[in-house]
Amino acid sequence: MTNRRQFLRLGGGLAISFALPVVLLERSALVQGAEVGGRGITDAIAAGKTQDPTHVAAWLAIGNNGNVTLHAGKVELGTGMQTALAQLVAEELDVSIDNIVVTMGDTSLAVDQGPTVGSQTMKSSTLPVRKAAATARALLIARASNVFGIPADQLSTRAGRVYVTTDPNRSAAYRDLVPAEWATLTVDEAVPLKRVREFSVIGKPVPRVDLPGKVKGSHPYLQNLRLPGMVHARVIHPPITGSTLVKVDRKSVAELPGFIDIVVKRDFVAVVCQQEFQAVAASRALTIEWKTPANGIDSSAVYDAMRAANGHVDELRKIGDADTAFSQSRMRLSATYRTPYQTHGSIGPSCGVADVKHDSTVVWSATQGSFPLRDAIAALIGLPKDKVRVIWTEGAGCYGQNGADDASAEAAVVSQALGRPVRVQWMRNDEHGWDPKCPATESKVEGSVGPDGKIRSWSYMVSTPTHISRPMGSAGNLLPGRMMGLPPKPVRIGGDHCARTLYTFPNERVVVRWLPDGALRPSAMRGLGAVPNTFANESFLDELANLANRDPIDFRIAHLRDERAIAVLEEVRRLSNWISRRKQANRTGAPSREGIGVSVAQLEPGGAYVATVCSVTLDMKSGETRVTRVFVAHDCGLIVNPDGLRNQIQGCVVQTLSRTLKEEVRFSSKEMLTLDWASYPILRFSECPSEVTISLIDRPDKAPVGAGEPTALTIAPAVGNAIFHATGVRIRKTPFTAEQFKASRNV
Repeated sequence: MTNRRQFLRLGGGLAISFALPVVLLERSALVQGAEVGGRGITDAIAAGKTQDPTHVAAWLAIGNNGNVTLHAGKVELGTGMQTALAQLVAEELDVSIDNIVVTMGDTSLAVDQGPTVGSQTMKSSTLPVRKAAATARALLIARASNVFGIPADQLSTRAGRVYVTTDPNRSAAYRDLVPAEWATLTVDEAVPLKRVREFSVIGKPVPRVDLPGKVKGSHPYLQNLRLPGMVHARVIHPPITGSTLVKVDRKSVAELPGFIDIVVKRDFVAVVCQQEFQAVAASRALTIEWKTPANGIDSSAVYDAMRAANGHVDELRKIGDADTAFSQSRMRLSATYRTPYQTHGSIGPSCGVADVKHDSTVVWSATQGSFPLRDAIAALIGLPKDKVRVIWTEGAGCYGQNGADDASAEAAVVSQALGRPVRVQWMRNDEHGWDPKCPATESKVEGSVGPDGKIRSWSYMVSTPTHISRPMGSAGNLLPGRMMGLPPKPVRIGGDHCARTLYTFPNERVVVRWLPDGALRPSAMRGLGAVPNTFANESFLDELANLANRDPIDFRIAHLRDERAIAVLEEVRRLSNWISRRKQANRTGAPSREGIGVSVAQLEPGGAYVATVCSVTLDMKSGETRVTRVFVAHDCGLIVNPDGLRNQIQGCVVQTLSRTLKEEVRFSSKEMLTLDWASYPILRFSECPSEVTISLIDRPDKAPVGAGEPTALTIAPAVGNAIFHATGVRIRKTPFTAEQFKASRNV
């Protein structure tokens, strides 16, 4: 295993410069390099390509050049899904992965699979894609049987050809066997799929198909897209949520170079110029007056406001009588855990490009959900959804809902006003200030331990707003829609994820207290409510283990019946050398203390199992925490691409350590205060663990589930538990800053 320091030493003084391409209109329609039956995408649309998922042609096309195209409704977010989906087709259709093209998220071509969220891509795609490919392979064999006059069971397939098994010189290419009835071929739900022992592509480490272009600087990102006649806009966002526009002085920018227009729709304001930096200059020069909300709050008062808000309580689980059992117990604890508002912090600010005509619209977006965004933009600009096409084009990576949907919708609003193509590029302050935020949460937990050393009662209540405000076809869910006075679609989603633990308790009550949106617009961030809920649950379980004087892993296993959960705990115990490392930790008398902590979770609903052990060092004087080593045992069922999976887990560890140790959005009643990297720091390379060791538990007999989020659930509690092991200080609010450690130490 190569650790981070070894990699940096090997890299020496490596420097890379990128010459990013300018992508013209002719390229934009083919941005994913796809061909359909040997024709371009435009021809495929004109030919009326089906998007009915019950038909093979909705998923697959075989081109005259021998390439096989998969039209996926899911999109690539840096997770390697484009490669994993290609592996599924290559396996069942017996085609080289080099000949698989995966187009993604084009509402005129793709199957509507819903948004790419919740680590659901592999779970929802594996069977449909494999069945479509297997059905296609069976049809091609049947066609070859007729051509050769040989029974189908005497034919084999390999590398995009059908062979006579006993005479490989007799063969036919798939492209020559595609029948006229391909467009109407129905997916055979009972088609035999390859057995695990027959796999030659699934389960193998396949290089990411998207990385070469990204490394070379030739990959077409949305930010590089240019259309003929396109102009540039900057939207001037208000200082804080709830602000209203008082006045705009057009004269303050009217004489600036390249100025075209100002678009104002209620509280929505955008300046438009010929060139991008002209729009930047105009946005800075524009004289504009806002009225901030009279009832605004400071970020330090968030939890007081949450407790004062009227909430809707849903009971998620009730077993026995937790309140009575708690009151009758001698060994009992109560605790409150909190997590703050956080921003996605996408390194590249969001962008959107739109070309709105009176009877049709094309929007290029880095959205995670092309179809719901299409419907929301259609409602926003007043066109039927069948007149709006969204073409997914990769942008800044995102785990959750960053500003991609909003920037795209803003481009559509401005393009409609001007009647020409418009590009909206957010600035750093826009992304930090106006992407939908991971909402703050507060969890209250009570628990008791009986004379037998096992948990007797468990009571849990999380207070949270919704963790989803994605477009969902609603114009009011888009930022420009809200600025134009349109109401968002009311939902309660995500805040309850993993509020219920994997454990079995004799007396238990779990509730979620749903709150209004709160100070900032809430929406999805990696893991949704499963992250704060697992932080509270796994931290408090550790507190009860300490109360019972039990080893934290043994204590967890004693309350588990799920064999897969037990298996990841046992594996991470072995992987981390838990017993020895825990005994050797320097916890007393030294200015720098060492500790080791554990946590386990299953992403709800029905996701992967993960157990994580974190080792930390903590400076008792400064309060600074450093996570030195991370060990992860991971079970996501059938593993399609082990290299891609490891990459996912490693990235998840680093990002969630940043959220755990550093990240918190701050604001006053009048303005956002964390609008750049100085005021919202993230984990630096020098602060990353020196070692991330991963054990992948492959279960070929289980359906594959996603790996984008599960590890994120386990990081904060494992770090917090390690800090407690090292110092005896229990931190119940993230991020675990030096100031938070000192405050918790004095409690």
